[in-house]
Amino acid sequence: MIPARSPLLMILAVLGAAGCGEDEPIRSPQAEAPDAGEPDVGEPDAGRPDAGPAEDEREPCLDKNPLRNTYFGDLHVHTSYSFDAYINGTRPDPAAAYRFARGEPVSLPPLDEQGRGTTEVRLRRPLDFVAVTDHAEYLAEVSECTTPGSPGFDLPRCQTYRQGGQSAITAWGVPLTALAPGRLKDLCGEDGQGCLAGVRTVWDRVQEAAEGAYDRSSACALTTFVGYEWTGNTLGSNLHRNVIFRNHVVPDQPISYFEAPTAEGLWSKLAEACNDAGQGCDALVIPHNSNLSNGRMFAPIYPGAEDDEGRRAQAEMRARMEPLVEIIQHKGASECNNGLSGVFGAEDELCDFEQLRGAPFEDCGDEVGFLGIQAAGCVSRYDSARPALLEGLRQQSRLGVNPTRLGFIGSTDTHNSTPGAVDEADYKGHTGTQEVAVDKRLEDQILPFGLVTNPGGLAGVWAEENTRDAIFEALRRRETWATSGPRIAVRLFGGWSLGEELCDAPDMLEQADAGGVPMGGVLAPRPAGAGAPRFLVSALRDPDPEATALQKIQIVKGWLDGEALHYKVFEVAGGGDEQAGVDLETCAPQGAGASSLCAVWEDPEYEEGASAFYYARVVENPSCRWSWRLCLSLEGPERPASCEGDRVQRVIQEMAWTSPIWTR
Repeated sequence: MIPARSPLLMILAVLGAAGCGEDEPIRSPQAEAPDAGEPDVGEPDAGRPDAGPAEDEREPCLDKNPLRNTYFGDLHVHTSYSFDAYINGTRPDPAAAYRFARGEPVSLPPLDEQGRGTTEVRLRRPLDFVAVTDHAEYLAEVSECTTPGSPGFDLPRCQTYRQGGQSAITAWGVPLTALAPGRLKDLCGEDGQGCLAGVRTVWDRVQEAAEGAYDRSSACALTTFVGYEWTGNTLGSNLHRNVIFRNHVVPDQPISYFEAPTAEGLWSKLAEACNDAGQGCDALVIPHNSNLSNGRMFAPIYPGAEDDEGRRAQAEMRARMEPLVEIIQHKGASECNNGLSGVFGAEDELCDFEQLRGAPFEDCGDEVGFLGIQAAGCVSRYDSARPALLEGLRQQSRLGVNPTRLGFIGSTDTHNSTPGAVDEADYKGHTGTQEVAVDKRLEDQILPFGLVTNPGGLAGVWAEENTRDAIFEALRRRETWATSGPRIAVRLFGGWSLGEELCDAPDMLEQADAGGVPMGGVLAPRPAGAGAPRFLVSALRDPDPEATALQKIQIVKGWLDGEALHYKVFEVAGGGDEQAGVDLETCAPQGAGASSLCAVWEDPEYEEGASAFYYARVVENPSCRWSWRLCLSLEGPERPASCEGDRVQRVIQEMAWTSPIWTR
């Protein structure tokens, strides 16, 4: 059992529940009276008139490919419907975000006298798929406070909200740290029911935007998904998750932190209202920013379970509902972190990539902490995806179920309605007025703003075609990878008899498909007489002429030795010019690199029967980070003091991470 740190627990319990008069939140029914029944979250509304045509009512895609195509997207996008985005001056709505994904411009702050953005941005390359995931919490309240003539428009809370600033963020954010969260009674009434109709109205608009942007023609140019973010900040730790629906059949309102104040509650209520309702509704859940969770995201805790049977049931539910984890976005990378207890392996220098909480820090050890959403409190091994995968192996040995068999994706978490805005050379921040000004972007600010942030990443999938069904199935089977921004295409297959010369075979993919499993899969039991598992990994650089060449491919192995968790990084391809670099005066690349890399690698340390996973990491040559590019563009008084000295990081190596392949 993992205990909590009691002093901060008491402080945050008071903070999260405190309030008086108009600021006091309503206690959720399930928190105050567990036996009072479940909140009504609704059943899938398959018959809603504006729900759109059924998924099979579309033209076949012209580029359908049984060997699967490469598609890039962003599944973590906020618009003016999110309370914290509007506060920071974001005005484009979900429909505008989908237009941006197609290549049309949007306008960011500063706002003019008419409340319109004055900074135009657009993508150089459209996305293939996207989901707007506005915070489910406060959908109705934001609409109430920003719609002239609404009953609550002139309330003090709404006036403060429209003024923006830190006081507004605090007033709306603190209730989301509570153990028993509830809606704000000045806007929603004493029982909180006054906002439910508004939630459904805004939720309808969210669906309409996704349906209107989905390309059902044979061009299959853009796939859109209905989605939202569940925003649990329990005791100040980030437990956020995005919910993505397969098609237009969705519950009649999103299940928010108010209705389900725990991840376990979210999974079970979502399964009841959607996946198990038998009306064509299907959803998956994607945790993100585990790097700010103080260990709470992936710690092996089973609330309320009294025995292994109860723990096994929770592990099965998690494995079913959460097949993926977002490991890179604008608030940092969550693959791994050096210097933490409980995991054995040599220091991995690439774990420092876009790391918000590098050493020195307080190690949580076998406990969990608080206040991670502000980059405070202890840091845990369970804040990172690699230890989460390792702990999954240990839980499987104990319970017979791996609760964290997770594939990888990246996204932006933009709060600017700008999905896919990952260009290091044109980064304008992702949080409106907090970052759009140059001096703010290059300033040390309280997370998640300013110098410590990055443009975020993208989700890559291998799918037969660019349709909702095909992309969603790729996500569910974890045939996905994360990139830190570049559109690197990478494939990983594992098997017991993959040929050593497979990289040179004209039918490489056909052989790999027939003789192995792709990323996200589980190897079949080892055949009699077979040796160690072999892995085919191939990568292509981003085709953009301005993209950086590839340097190397690594395979990261994690395994369980008794009860001990181990990892090791193997170099498997490339690495021929480790001296490659970048001219810091011009950001021009220096040294040789590769356009493509490929290898068939056999685990030289395989032990029969060992429980293990393997994933590939593709690394580019060095390039200039956005912060140094911005500094170089400024002269004289325009150049802030932060550009001098070592505070601004100058060089990075962009990456792609495949989903793992597991042994049984």
